[in-house]
Amino acid sequence: MNFLAHLFLSGDASELLVGNLMGDFVKGRLDGRFPPGIERGILLHREIDSFTGQNGHFLRSKRRLDKSFGLYRGVLVDLFYDHFLAAHWEDYADVPLSLFILDAWRVLCEHKEHLPARLQRIMPFMFRDWLPSYCDIGGIAAVLHRISCFRLKRANRLGEGAEALSRHYDGLYGDFRKFFPELLAFSEVRSALPQILAPLPLHDERSQEHDRPNPLSLRRTASLSRTY
Repeated sequence: MNFLAHLFLSGDASELLVGNLMGDFVKGRLDGRFPPGIERGILLHREIDSFTGQNGHFLRSKRRLDKSFGLYRGVLVDLFYDHFLAAHWEDYADVPLSLFILDAWRVLCEHKEHLPARLQRIMPFMFRDWLPSYCDIGGIAAVLHRISCFRLKRANRLGEGAEALSRHYDGLYGDFRKFFPELLAFSEVRSALPQILAPLPLHDERSQEHDRPNPLSLRRTASLSRTY
């Protein structure tokens, strides 16, 4: 559920971003099913998930939540951390969140032929409704309600997750502030493989503003220049 973080951590190559978002929708061996850059993104997604699941700060956040949430505590913390990233976006990126989301949507649409059918179905909701609302607790509540009622068959308490976020807000945010710089450093190392991808084009190549920096390539500038 940490869609925003996976997009943010993808570096400045279009296929890496596509694969990183596809990671939750592609299972098993890759074996050349997708272009090499997209497969790199899928593998990066899996490595990010593995790192996150073993990180002490993330595990502390899970322990803050009531045990009755069961295995869904990890889902909740993923979404809560996306909320903190969106709510404090200016601490980590030098472009507005709305522009970042718009450019990510454009890149994904340009690679639509490689996207799994399930991802194609939810993308309009993800980019129109979910991601823009992540900065607000009410938006998180709406996303959790939708997951709880329409995406999960078994009984669950995900719909109550926003209350848990509010109840443990300061502690969870403190965990996130310690966790995210570690994740940034990890993803920088893991994505710094020999480059086989072209950089992302400008948001609007037809614009006369050719000297305007690419929003996706700037998104981590601020975060890497801060000390936590």
